Amino acid sequence: MMTDPIADMLTRIRNANRIERPAVDMPATSLKQNVAQVLKDEGFIVDYQVGRSATDEQGHTAFQTEETIRPGTVLRVYLKYGPEGEKVIRHIERASRPGRRLYRRSAQLQPVLDGLGIAILSTSRGVMSDRRARAQRLGGELLCTVW
Repeated sequence: MMTDPIADMLTRIRNANRIERPAVDMPATSLKQNVAQVLKDEGFIVDYQVGRSATDEQGHTAFQTEETIRPGTVLRVYLKYGPEGEKVIRHIERASRPGRRLYRRSAQLQPVLDGLGIAILSTSRGVMSDRRARAQRLGGELLCTVW
């Protein structure tokens, strides 16, 4: 049993980004899918898919997308790099942890790196970036920061 699946997701993204992998796979949950959607909306990743790896009759492995998340489902995140190969995600860090939860009101949300980065929050209306949370005047649990 994993105690902090979000930290595991961020570590997998950080490690794959460090060695410039085009994609990274991880066990899928709906919270991880929502975090990946926020990263996609803010332009930090190219895309993500939820599915399973299956082998065909020739023995080649292929990724088959699925709509629902079941046990054994994989979340594949496609990382984004610049035209010269520079990394778009320079820093990704877990803020709230199982031992120390961090909650912020909308007035307490400060721009990350003067607006160049984002903070990802889990609010009562779903997972969203700090910009959207400030615009909707929502607070919530501060999951991670990315720049």
